[in-house]
Amino acid sequence: VKSLFIYGRRKQIRRKDDRFKVYYVDQYSSALFVAIIVILFLSIIDALFTLFLIDCGASEINPVMAYFLNFSPYTFMGVKYFLTSYSVIVLLIFNNVFIRKLNIYVRSLFTYTIGVFATVIGWELFLTFRILF
Repeated sequence: VKSLFIYGRRKQIRRKDDRFKVYYVDQYSSALFVAIIVILFLSIIDALFTLFLIDCGASEINPVMAYFLNFSPYTFMGVKYFLTSYSVIVLLIFNNVFIRKLNIYVRSLFTYTIGVFATVIGWELFLTFRILF
């Protein structure tokens, strides 16, 4: 187990035949690390905008997050961060898996996730400016 975390050498798929199999690596690229940090940051920004907009009279349309919002803003933030972190870890583990039905690798979902968060935050910014100005 120690060698897996300290001395792992697999950074990518080495054989052409392994491209369409479930394949795990020991080391990940720095670009993937940056994508994870960006996703977690955007998740926090999204949660803060959501709380602000709810204070201004908006409502949460995600039923799962609306449920946790009934407890407290801290519970809402904690659950949102946990669910985002857990999802990112799952994506990271299956980073090299090829999804045949979608014809993409799981690692592509990091980019899509950033795009979705950016779109949601853009919408929240629009709503915020409409409220403030």
